[in-house]
Formats: sequence, structure tokens, C-alpha cells
Amino acid sequence: MTVLAIIVAAGRGVRMGADRPKAFLRLRGLTLLERSIGVFVSHPGVERVVAAVPDPGEAARVLGPPHGKVVLVPGGATRQDSVGAGLQALTPGTDEIILVHDAARPLVSRQVIDTVIAAAAGYGAAVPVIPPTDTIKQVAPDGVIEATLPRGRLWLAQTPQGFRGPVLRGAYARATRDGFLGTDDAALVERTGHRVHMVEGSPRNLKITSPLDLALAEAILAQDTDGGERA
Repeated sequence: MTVLAIIVAAGRGVRMGADRPKAFLRLRGLTLLERSIGVFVSHPGVERVVAAVPDPGEAARVLGPPHGKVVLVPGGATRQDSVGAGLQALTPGTDEIILVHDAARPLVSRQVIDTVIAAAAGYGAAVPVIPPTDTIKQVAPDGVIEATLPRGRLWLAQTPQGFRGPVLRGAYARATRDGFLGTDDAALVERTGHRVHMVEGSPRNLKITSPLDLALAEAILAQDTDGGERA
């Protein structure tokens, strides 16, 4: 079985208020792109890493000397377009697992990656999740609360999301044909009828979308440096 990874890094990061793409923001000396790619490059089971980036030339300068595992491709206008570009850069295979990961989650652990790979190999599709800690309200367009949703069946999806190659490629082909735009890869697979299984994610695998998230990631890494345990 071949394991391949697509790193989605083409987002502009408007909510960060930065003057550069979010993937090029630095976290304790390294860019989010470097940290996210590095986790998969160092994984002995991952054969190739395709990163969909805003500017492959700038990304190459940031990453330094090329690594044999890494391929850089231009990202698209949407996350879905960027994953599609990554899929185009990978030669289709029948016995492959494809992991799709957001570069904005630079603290993903080897344990989460291994868990996703194992579940994707067994079920064809797997997503790491964590439970919500806040009460979740369903709100009408006029701002009135309609319902309080039961947290017992609600989960927050993370990445990497893992799929057998034919499952993911088929889902993307169908979404393109139907003009469907989803917010994650699992949504595309779900609508084909293939069952997506959940696995345990990690609270430290946070997605950096605001300056506060970046500060929290800094604090987590500082704790690691000071001898704190990795969760």
C-alpha cells in the first residue's frame, strides 16, 4: 500500500490580517508550510507529498533545497480546487491511501496520522475528530435561536483526512460533474454514499485562522520546548 499526502496551502488568510499567504506565516522560526510538510516528509510511511501553494517559486525559496518526496503545484481559487490540483499531480493507483491535510494545522502528530492511515486502509475513508466543548445553537437568519443541538452526536472535523485513492478521486470527479462545492473532502465522499469513519483527533491539532490561534500554537510549542508533554 502506497501512502501519499496532499498539503493544502493556498489560502490567503484574510482573517489573520497578514500581508502574505497564511502558509508563509512563521511559528517559532518556521513557516506553517515548513512545519506541516515536515511532519509528512519525516513519516517513513509517506512516499510523496504534494503541496498546493499560492506561488510555487516563493514556496521553493521558503522550503530551501528540494526534497525528493515533495512536489509543489499552484493552488486553486478554492480549497477544493487546490486538492484537485494535488490529485492531478499524483499518478492514480489502485492500492493507495491519500491523506489531505491543511497547512494551517502545523501541530499534527505522528499518532493522528498513523490512526487515520490505518482507518482509511480498513474502511476506505477516515476523518479525525474531537468533541465540541461549547454548547451549540442553531440560529435562524434573523438571529433568533431555533434549537440547542445535542453535543453527543456532534464532532469537530480535523485533518489529515484519509481515503483510498479510488474513493477520493471518484468523489472529486462527481463533485466536478455536479458543480458541488464542499467545505472538506469528507463531504464530497459522503455524498457518493461511501461511509466515512471517525477516528480520534487531538485538541492540539488546531487550525490557525486568527492571530489568537497563532499565539496558542506558540504557547503549545513553548511548552514542548520546556519539557511539557505532547498531547
